[in-house]
Amino acid sequence: MSDEVKKDESQSFGNLLKKFFTKVPQVGDLVEGEVVSVQSGAVRIDIDGVATGVVRGEELFSESAEYRNLKVGDKVAATVIEQENEQGEVELSFRIAGHQRVWDRLGEYMKEGTILDAKVINANKGGLMMQADALIAFMPVSQLNPDHYPRVPGGDKNRILEHLRSMVGQTLKVKVIDANQQDEKLIVSEKQVWEDEQKAVLESYKIGDVVEGEISALTSFGAFLRFGDGLEGLIHISEIAWQRIDHPKDVLKVGDKVKAQIIDLNKSKIYLSIKRLVDDPWKSVKEKYVVGQKVTGEVHKVEPFGLMVKLDDDIHGLAHISELSDGPMSEKDMREKFQIGAEHTFEIVSVEPSNHRLGLKLEGVKGKTRGKKEDGEKGTEE
Repeated sequence: MSDEVKKDESQSFGNLLKKFFTKVPQVGDLVEGEVVSVQSGAVRIDIDGVATGVVRGEELFSESAEYRNLKVGDKVAATVIEQENEQGEVELSFRIAGHQRVWDRLGEYMKEGTILDAKVINANKGGLMMQADALIAFMPVSQLNPDHYPRVPGGDKNRILEHLRSMVGQTLKVKVIDANQQDEKLIVSEKQVWEDEQKAVLESYKIGDVVEGEISALTSFGAFLRFGDGLEGLIHISEIAWQRIDHPKDVLKVGDKVKAQIIDLNKSKIYLSIKRLVDDPWKSVKEKYVVGQKVTGEVHKVEPFGLMVKLDDDIHGLAHISELSDGPMSEKDMREKFQIGAEHTFEIVSVEPSNHRLGLKLEGVKGKTRGKKEDGEKGTEE
């Protein structure tokens, strides 16, 4: 054999050897192969003809159902946990590989916006622990849809927890919104599924449309109206009535059937108004009330800066604390002298329809002229 032939053969063998060693799986690698035998307590896999791997013992336990009922010829993935065991085989794990594949799969779900079923397995004051695929996910309270959101008066944390615990065992439709394997953090959202459904239905509505529905909840900042095909919108407290109200429950209760106008559509959020379907009574206020007129009014609320006085069902006026006495008056004196619900005679000192403001002074008090609202004073339209 010539030297050149020997040299070529040596180079070819060297290349093959180099290629072989570069393909040898390293600890931690995720490898794929074909099942060549399934025996009691062990599954052997051909890894690209380079090596034979074995999965045995606790490493046969998987994180998902995809590794159950294996048979010869099946394509599988496993993680290398030992490069060579006592029999010269590569030790593999389905358990670790399954864990990795689940995280990869959930990462894809997040990118693609896939909807999946997740079962509530526990609850704390911050939200729900859920079984999502083969992992435990967390859903913050803020990511519940409106039907499941705990609208608890006063935000009582114990009642919120009681509501959340009542959901244990339920299966919800969710989307993955954060999948961080390094931090073992998996966050899901039911609200995003609901918002997507809302967007589709909302295409048939536009700003200015009038809808009819049922008051589904009352909060300090407004009322929720359920209408149409499972839609829900917010009527802010400032859009419930033209007169000042302290809480939506002053004029509404859960279950009331009302009409409202759509005033804004922001993505999946719907904002409504009841008062815009009724003529603004302040437009004609000067036909009923004029400066200098004596009126009887009912004390509606006592504020640090004065009295909110109800003149009729639509118009409320403000009697500033400085207009209630010719001498100094403290807030304590005012609260003792003027009881909520009591009637007194006042004189109108200003009428401002555009600002929804009407100024009063107690009858007989000289009072004083004030140019601008003092600290803490609010327009009567609030």
